[in-house]
Amino acid sequence: MNNNVTPPIIMTIAGHDPTGGAGIQADIEAILSMGGHPVSVVTALTVQDTQRVSRFVPTDASLLIEQCRAVLEDMPIAAIKIGMIGSISNVEAIHSILRDYPQIPVVLDPVLRGGGGGNLAHEEMEDALVSMLLPLTTILTPNSIEARALAPEADTLDACAQELLDSGCKHVLITGSHENTRAVENRLYAERRLIDTFSWDRLPGEYHGSGCTLASAIAALLGQGLEPFTAIHEAQDYTWQTLKHGQRLGMGQLIPNRLFWARDDEGHDDTH
Repeated sequence: MNNNVTPPIIMTIAGHDPTGGAGIQADIEAILSMGGHPVSVVTALTVQDTQRVSRFVPTDASLLIEQCRAVLEDMPIAAIKIGMIGSISNVEAIHSILRDYPQIPVVLDPVLRGGGGGNLAHEEMEDALVSMLLPLTTILTPNSIEARALAPEADTLDACAQELLDSGCKHVLITGSHENTRAVENRLYAERRLIDTFSWDRLPGEYHGSGCTLASAIAALLGQGLEPFTAIHEAQDYTWQTLKHGQRLGMGQLIPNRLFWARDDEGHDDTH
């Protein structure tokens, strides 16, 4: 093993969750697990537990830009993951950053609500996200609820995906954990069509930070040089494993065990 090989540097732009279940800390753990070096830009401070978000304060947009540029001008960023944004001003700030670095792949997890409840974006901000960030997005990873919110005119999830692709993003992965299906079906769309459907055993319980985990893992794998389809498949497998090994650390949702591979003395089962 060559210890001198530099890991891909992955930037996460997201909110801070003091429970460590979601947000920046979740992103850091997932990026590290996929072999990346995480750098983090905080978009908001939140007051939340494992049950719900009760309050958040967005970072000032100028400070957000300064955080991003300080790192981007110093380090070769291999991929960018975007989570909670916090305000329309921050949407505009991120838009200005992405326009200056069009060669960097972008994974956008459109966080509209906290896992246990609490709105994190309003309708005007959703519109700004669609018009300003989707055209600059490589892979969009909404759950089915977020997909319907971002494409309200569409009457099916397939139609939602087409509308989101029409907005300019290259790939849309709609996750299906909120749907009433026996297995969880995640559907990947690109080039105006359904590319593949991934089926995963539905695990008991609800999880705090699964979307952050998935999007960050995809970004880290893109940063390793994987093609989008391969990165998306491998990141889903990793995320499912983190949920399978999830832990009840608070009184609300389970928290994915993103470092299960380092903590499980008996190894882990890669099948599902």
